Amino acid sequence: MSSVSRRVALVWIGSMLVGGGALSAVALGAGAKQKHHRHSAALKASTTTTSTSTTSTPRASNEDATHEAGESATREAQEANGVPGAGPGGAFTPNEDATHEAGESAAREAQEDSGQRPTVP
Repeated sequence: MSSVSRRVALVWIGSMLVGGGALSAVALGAGAKQKHHRHSAALKASTTTTSTSTTSTPRASNEDATHEAGESATREAQEANGVPGAGPGGAFTPNEDATHEAGESAAREAQEDSGQRPTVP
């Protein structure tokens, strides 16, 4: 191989390496800009903002007829007043799996047996 063709080959290989590095930097940079929801809440809680005006839209009640049919008057009043719900699924159903029960405290089991959502570990 002549020295000219070696130089051309080296320049070509070098430019491909630089181009590939630039392309991967762009690709990784775009991925880093995506929000990670698990960590973004903690980050927002730990940072302070200097904004002077804040606007907040209250969470709206679910007024769908199917949803309303199975809803108690107490829950409807909570939704109307903006009180956050107990979570999806309605009534509390304890986990009675043997593996779960093995690591559970007596106080928690008593709360579950009485139909309450546990407040103790």
